[in-house]
Amino acid sequence: MSTKTLKRALTAGSLLALLAGVTLGQEHISAPSNALSTRYVIQDLGVVGPVVGQPFVITANEYVAGLAVVPGGAGSVSHAVYWHGTSLRDISSPGLGGPNSTAFGINVWGQVVGEAENGAPDPNGEDFCGFQALGFTSKADSCLPYLFQDGVMTALPTLRDDSAKSGVNGQAWQINTFGVTVGSSENTTSDTCPAGSQQKFQFKPVVWLKLFPWSEERIHELQTVSGDPDGVAVAVNERGDAAGASGTCGLFNAINLFNLVPRHAILWQYGKPVDLGNLGGDGLFGGIFASGLNNVGQVVGFSDTTNDASFHAFLWENGHMTDLQTLPGDAYSTATAISDRRVVTGVSVDANFNIRAFIWQNGNMQDLNKLVAGTTPLSLQTACSINARGEIDGIAYDPTTGEYHAYKAIPRTIDAD
Repeated sequence: MSTKTLKRALTAGSLLALLAGVTLGQEHISAPSNALSTRYVIQDLGVVGPVVGQPFVITANEYVAGLAVVPGGAGSVSHAVYWHGTSLRDISSPGLGGPNSTAFGINVWGQVVGEAENGAPDPNGEDFCGFQALGFTSKADSCLPYLFQDGVMTALPTLRDDSAKSGVNGQAWQINTFGVTVGSSENTTSDTCPAGSQQKFQFKPVVWLKLFPWSEERIHELQTVSGDPDGVAVAVNERGDAAGASGTCGLFNAINLFNLVPRHAILWQYGKPVDLGNLGGDGLFGGIFASGLNNVGQVVGFSDTTNDASFHAFLWENGHMTDLQTLPGDAYSTATAISDRRVVTGVSVDANFNIRAFIWQNGNMQDLNKLVAGTTPLSLQTACSINARGEIDGIAYDPTTGEYHAYKAIPRTIDAD
């Protein structure tokens, strides 16, 4: 998306830092010690578009899921891709039959989940996944959640009503090592949406799982809170806990990729929702959203603050939400992921909507660009997720070419002396 699009979306008061991340890794893998000074070697994963393509999540064995923007039709299209190491694979063709797709999540086995157009016009005229709204070449086909494995992309089921009629659209956001997948699905209940929205039906947070390895994927609806009609689950840990938000229908947001006004950040434990609270706001400006969690139940995201024109990254643990503030001089921030070692990644934004990737640990937020070992032409704009090795993925901008790159930041420790 263009810088103008980003600025418009931020001005409208919502930021999910272009992504939602989750740590997928094993705790036995050692990460750099806090007693040492950590610097990061930047590995360029290649161009993801003249407008913003992006990676979303990185696993402990260096799988990265994301999207790349490529020419298509009269303009450009979004292709679901994943990296293993520095090798890029495009999984968009044949996909589910449509031109656009995105890979939101991947696990250590290389199973990929996301959203994909199916080549059939949406019967209700919706642009659920927002490919049209994002400016891609699209006829607003129905957009379905999918699982990609063994070289094949398969649509996941959507919610059914009592008459066995299914919702038309959905998104799959993350998948853990055991194949538990979370996302959202339309149902068949009419929704009340603001003028200008193409959304016509409610959408609910969901989880997909198999009872047995040989059985079909089954979908289960997760509860929202405070009577909210809509919601999404965007992160899942190895215990099967999920994180996301519920709220009301809104205009499609080019930053968080939802039709949701997030009013309540939620952690689902054993399928039961826990309202995480807020930083003093009511969710009407930037929103209140949980975007990442680790394997010990700590959750991160963003929340409106008591200042009606500000939203900050938060860390929730043991029933308490902590304001992580921003980088010096900035106005907004959002956290995207947290490792089992309580290291948080995210984005900090100044009043002019310039964005910088940050890392937070031990009460200290630092600009990731200032922790780079050696030199790189890339400006690290987002820190999307962090794996068990402490490796970070994100989006970087190359001012010499005007192109956006996916990157991986690999930690190196040196004696503090």
